[in-house]
Formats: sequence, structure tokens, C-alpha cells
Amino acid sequence: MRILVTGGAGFLGSHLCDRLLAEGHAVVAMDNLITGNTRNIAHLAGRDGFVFIKHDVTNYIYVDGSIDAVLHFASPASPIDYLQLPIQTLKVGALGTHKTLGLAKARGARYLLASTSEVYGDPKVHPQTEDYWGHVNPIGPRGVYDEAKRFAEAMVMAYHRYHDVDTHIVRIFNTFGPRMRLDDGRVVPNFVAQALRREPLTIYGDGLQSRSFTYYTDLVEGVYRLLLSEEHEPVNIGNPYELTVREFAELINEITGNRAGVVYEPGKRIQDDPQHRQPDISKARRVLGGWEPKVDVRDGLKETIEWFRKYVFGG
Repeated sequence: MRILVTGGAGFLGSHLCDRLLAEGHAVVAMDNLITGNTRNIAHLAGRDGFVFIKHDVTNYIYVDGSIDAVLHFASPASPIDYLQLPIQTLKVGALGTHKTLGLAKARGARYLLASTSEVYGDPKVHPQTEDYWGHVNPIGPRGVYDEAKRFAEAMVMAYHRYHDVDTHIVRIFNTFGPRMRLDDGRVVPNFVAQALRREPLTIYGDGLQSRSFTYYTDLVEGVYRLLLSEEHEPVNIGNPYELTVREFAELINEITGNRAGVVYEPGKRIQDDPQHRQPDISKARRVLGGWEPKVDVRDGLKETIEWFRKYVFGG
């Protein structure tokens, strides 16, 4: 296939480009580079079957030649980004989804939307199943991301039902790995950077809020299987192994040998930050050929820390 990946210069988008090329597909990566970086795809420059187009997907999209699949991964995805870029976040969820769906419809291409566990908001159901409608504050500061993705899901299902587009929706839970931005504000790069600087790790709140962390290779495998599946309604992709933020910080300090410990800043939690987030992956197991996360969080963190040590901190 020839596949368009929007957000193709981002953390997850660039890894998807790698996987799709490895599977023998041709890839068109599209990114406006607001949060993505061409460093993530520099190793693909000049490779047969790979093209990069700098473009904002909220505008009309033209791609020469055939397109057999569209993977819409363009969007600010970390709190620091969508709090600084609220309008752009809403536009890429609404207009960007509309434009990419229109392209898929016109080309007869299959379509996959990168949605998020944020559609569940601060959940009252634990763990979260795909039939849970969520607990979201639509006018809170996080609402620009949560509601953009919820609207995007609604539009994808509308195109599937009324235009018969072959659509798929992945709800992505916390994913980490190489190529994350040091300054993107998410817990993994924050903690890793502080640990490698031998600083205490800063925990916002009491550290008892919990998350489930997925290594990027497991996420990419799930996305690829979903793209080729017959499942059209949302599917959770994540690791059900749950850790408190405090436990996660202690694990990173242990791996890096950082003895500076942790510090707590209880007054700096972002409004509506979820207390718990854990996927129920029963559906993914059922519809994606027995997909399971295979990489242990500790092993994934070791790889990620080594990447930051080598490429961000210079060894």
C-alpha cells in the first residue's frame, strides 16, 4: 500500500513510518512541524518509497498519486503543548480530521484515527472499557484536547456509517520511548531528564495518581493490526499494568542510579488531571489476533533512558 501518515515527524508518527516501510509499504509523511521534528525522520531521507511533505492538515490536502490508507496522527498530544496551542489542537481534531477523511473517501482508502484515553477524562469507571462514555470537563483547560478527539471520533464514525469509508479508531494510552521531546511536559521525559541530571524528580500532587505505560513498539504493533482489521469502533491500545506516579518515579531513579529522590509540589496539578488511567484491553485481545503488550515497563524504560542519554545528553 501507499500510506499517508499525518503527524509523521512526531514521536509516534515517525515510528509508524518506520514500521510501515519495514512491512514493504510506501509512506507519505505529512507534518507542519509545530510539535514534530524532521530529526525523527532524517534517517528516512532519500529512501525509496518515502516522501515528506510539510503541510498543515487543517488546510486542503493534495497528495499526488494513489493513497491506499490514511493514518491521522497529527495533533499536539502532551498537556504542555495543547495548553499552549489550544486553537490549533481543536482545529486539527476537527478540520484536520475532516480533511483527512475527505481524502480517504475520495481515494477509496482505509482510514485510522489516533484517538486517546483522554476521551475518558477523569474516569469514574476503572479500568476503562470502550463502551464507557467518559467524564470530561468540556470547558476546562484540558477540554481542548479531550473534546477535539471526541469530536474526531464522532466524525470518523459518521464517515463510516454514511459514506461507507473503511475507518478504524485507536484509543492510545500513555506511550513512551525514543524520540519523545525532552520539553513536552509528559511524565517520562520529565522524570528521565531530572534523573539524568541527578536532580530530585518532581511529582505534582501526592504521587498516588496512577497510569499505565506502554512501550512504543507494542503500540505500533497494535495500530498496524487495527489498520488491517475489520473492526470499525474504538479499540483501546495500552498496557494494563498500572503504576502510581510515585512508583514510576522510584523505578526511574533505580534504573538511572539517581539518589536525589523525589520532591512533591501538591499545588501544581493541572485542572482535571485524571486520578487513574488504566485500559481494559479485552477487545484488543479479541479483535487484533491476540495482541498483547510484550515489553516490560522496566525494559522499555532502560531503552528510553539510554536513548535520552545518548542523543539528548550526549552520552
